[in-house]
Amino acid sequence: MIVRASKLFLPTLREDPADAEAVSHKLLVRGGFIRQLSAGVWTFLPLGWRVHQRIVQIIRKEMDAIGAQEMLAPVLTPAELWEASGRIRYPEVFKLRDRNDRRFVLPMTHEETFTFHAREIQSYRELPQFWYHFGTKERDEPRPRGGLIRVREFIMKDSYSFDRDDAGLEESFQRHAAAYRRIFDRCGLDYYEVEAEPGMMGGSESWDYLCPAGSGQNMLALCENGDFGADTEVARAVPPPPDFPERLDAPQEVETPGVSTIEALAEFLGIDPRATSKAMPVVTDDGTLVLALVRGDDRLLEVKLEAALQRSFRPAEEDEIRRTFGAGGGSIGPVGVSVEVVADEALREGQFAAGANRDGWHLRGVEAGRDFEPRFADIREVGEGDRCPNCGGALRLQVALEVGHIFKLGTRFPQALGATFLDEDGQERPIVMGSYGIGPGRVMAAIVEQHHDELGIRWPASVAPYDVHVVALPGAEEIAERAAERLDASGKSVLLDDRDARAGEKFADADLIGSPLRVTAGRKSLEDGAVDVRDRATGEDRRVAVEEL
Repeated sequence: MIVRASKLFLPTLREDPADAEAVSHKLLVRGGFIRQLSAGVWTFLPLGWRVHQRIVQIIRKEMDAIGAQEMLAPVLTPAELWEASGRIRYPEVFKLRDRNDRRFVLPMTHEETFTFHAREIQSYRELPQFWYHFGTKERDEPRPRGGLIRVREFIMKDSYSFDRDDAGLEESFQRHAAAYRRIFDRCGLDYYEVEAEPGMMGGSESWDYLCPAGSGQNMLALCENGDFGADTEVARAVPPPPDFPERLDAPQEVETPGVSTIEALAEFLGIDPRATSKAMPVVTDDGTLVLALVRGDDRLLEVKLEAALQRSFRPAEEDEIRRTFGAGGGSIGPVGVSVEVVADEALREGQFAAGANRDGWHLRGVEAGRDFEPRFADIREVGEGDRCPNCGGALRLQVALEVGHIFKLGTRFPQALGATFLDEDGQERPIVMGSYGIGPGRVMAAIVEQHHDELGIRWPASVAPYDVHVVALPGAEEIAERAAERLDASGKSVLLDDRDARAGEKFADADLIGSPLRVTAGRKSLEDGAVDVRDRATGEDRRVAVEEL
């Protein structure tokens, strides 16, 4: 197939968009691949849609190879399904009413819809089932950014497995994991398969597929020895040990006027900030106040605390804090309180300074188990200087893009929506379910993040918009046409730049668009019947006769 640039809608730009920070955002806009309609809502232009669909085709082939069946579920979804699952309460869910006041949602994923259809499964003999589709998703994202990285509308390949038991789910999960590895390999991505936080999806286990990138919404923790990798939302790590002061037999009250921060407390007491504790009261969605406690040098990671509580929460307000603890936020602690205390694992051993629940006072020598009884959980954010939990090696943190996520959902959605089957003994049992997602647009952004240079994009051949970009310079149009026809006859997709434009403009656009090969027909071609062939990735040039293309 030959496409002529003179007929193609290809609005390339010389300058980066003013609001763009991510490399993929800059280059996909400048290269004429995408355009923004509103915040977080993007149109794929002809060039961008070709790349998107090539990624889709890779995904489709690998899903078909594991026996998955392609379907298409609607975007407009009855609200009752999301009420049954309990997910309608999430603020990211778009909700609307029709003219008859019937309520609907615009889903960000389709577990409820596919489980609704799984209710037609009757017998264990029909299991397992793998279903998938490429569906438009809507997400009321509060802070869309980064081009295709964080959006409000997107296309996702979501697939669902339905099994009779946990053993079947494990097999389905592993088959999808293997398919995902093949997909990302074929797309030319450098990625990590790591343990992840299920979030609003729930379930017993989930894995993330994270691509190291210059921009992204995830953070990847990697051991220097290569034996550990995890999304920091679930990563366990060993923090540097504190330099503890002399041990006390009981907590010692110390007046600390005007001290309300960890830094000020450590300086006032002359101790290591790591030997202090930080108290953060939160209120769960059922109205319960809980005190979260981390080491003074650590940060509370909200997704870990939410997983530990199995409930969502908000920060407690000042009046709630004073009513419960009798002091302001900078002077509260775990000793003598009547609320549940969830303490990070790093506070399990040693003595720490903590708030005394009196304004302007703190306690030295506070010891978990002796002075208060917490529930321990990993609720801290992994940080620089942490060590690997497996081998003790240094951890490094890397910004990453999530391109895929797979979940063992178990019976959560089937039980909520009544999807059951009859087992070998004729007993009715809930179907056991898995969910598996890939965003082709996010994959596209990740490829650009990893495959670019100062001139533009360098697409891997498997997903490039065109296999070859033929540049016709003035006077050599006929040879360029012959070269394009020769390449087309060999099965290559060809973009022929036949525009009335300067040579420098054509070369700049070719580098920006980033097809794997550039073929240039110029004055010298009139003399020797050959063209220049440049490899976009390596910059290697070859002189090749048109007949040998």
